[in-house]
Amino acid sequence: MGKNLLEDLVIEQLMTVYDPEVPVNVWDLGLIYSITFPAGGQVVITMTLTAPGCPIADEIVQEVHDVALNVDGLDEATVNLVFDPPWGPERMSEVARLELGFDLF
Repeated sequence: MGKNLLEDLVIEQLMTVYDPEVPVNVWDLGLIYSITFPAGGQVVITMTLTAPGCPIADEIVQEVHDVALNVDGLDEATVNLVFDPPWGPERMSEVARLELGFDLF
């Protein structure tokens, strides 16, 4: 399976993970900074949160880890939680902006 297909499948899974305080998935919120595949069967996801003091950070990171392993061909997932660069609303997709009522202009 090619890298692009694997990445698309991981993104599809990430779109099922929601920050419980915001009705938008972690992908459209722009919380995922990178997805890499260092070796066969491995994925490394680098992500952030909307706020460093998020009380459910561990649960969101665990859910990202778990859904990545739903992708056929992946048997090891590492999720790196970073706060640099800090998240900002400019990272959100157009879908997220519409959902949250952010001005698109």
